[in-house]
Amino acid sequence: MVNLSIPLIDSGKQNLSLINPILVASGTFSNGLEMSKHKDIEKLGGIISKGTTIKPREGNNTPRLIETPSGLINSIGFQNIGAKKFIKEIVPIWQKWKVATIVNIMGYTIEEYGILAELFDDINAIDALEINISCPNVEAGGIEFGQDPQLAKEVMKIIRKKTEKPCIVKLSPIVSNIQEIVSVLQDNGADAVTISNTYPAMAIDINKRQPVLGAKFGGLSGPAVKSMTIRNIYLSYKIAKIPIIASGGIMNTEDVIEAMMAGAAAVQIGTATYIDPNAPWQIIKKLEHYCKDNNINDISSIVGTAVS
Repeated sequence: MVNLSIPLIDSGKQNLSLINPILVASGTFSNGLEMSKHKDIEKLGGIISKGTTIKPREGNNTPRLIETPSGLINSIGFQNIGAKKFIKEIVPIWQKWKVATIVNIMGYTIEEYGILAELFDDINAIDALEINISCPNVEAGGIEFGQDPQLAKEVMKIIRKKTEKPCIVKLSPIVSNIQEIVSVLQDNGADAVTISNTYPAMAIDINKRQPVLGAKFGGLSGPAVKSMTIRNIYLSYKIAKIPIIASGGIMNTEDVIEAMMAGAAAVQIGTATYIDPNAPWQIIKKLEHYCKDNNINDISSIVGTAVS
């Protein structure tokens, strides 16, 4: 019998355990309601909500998606129903599910992160928060919180004042020193990090001589970014005292294993679901087969085995 479970976070106050290492990435699974009509949500390691802001957002102008030769550029613009409506409409459904539930939150000021953390703090149906620090800080000229160690520190400090829930910080991939960011976050209360968000990207329509996306710029995901994801995980694992969750370019079981050997304790599946909505469930099955074929009794035993 293969043990696929992952005791991801044990903060001493609230824990987060997964029945397997496969999570669905924020923004690619909505809030799980649609897929729950077709698949067994409770077989996943966990689900992560759409990025949630204090107030509802309509998102960017269309087009919002464009395929690339080896990936997908998205420019959704954080469209979401807002925190209060999420609590009213989504939480009652999540309460019925026996699966790890994680809310992805985004703020445009440090104070907004604190407000969101406090709003979700006493909701038992929410097991953890994923904090997206790739948002632009409107009070600091638009620089992303995740690109400045001091800003990342301030976000983590205010969140820790407002909640004791497990906090996973989703990093920006465009940083000068990812080890520095991870170190700052773990020293200021982060329980885990997600590596990472999408990469800034753009596409031009050569016939119209204008950007394809309605908002001009977007974020690149898919196979094109996997190797960079693996590198950032590897570097971070060497100094990390907290778990790492892989996100970016993970398309199949082999990618999951590679990410885990580089140091990821769990893995998010995102763009792969646009090719095959069944991908997360298929990966879980094949992951178990891989373990059996290679005499691996506990999946967590492979974490970081490629790091030297």
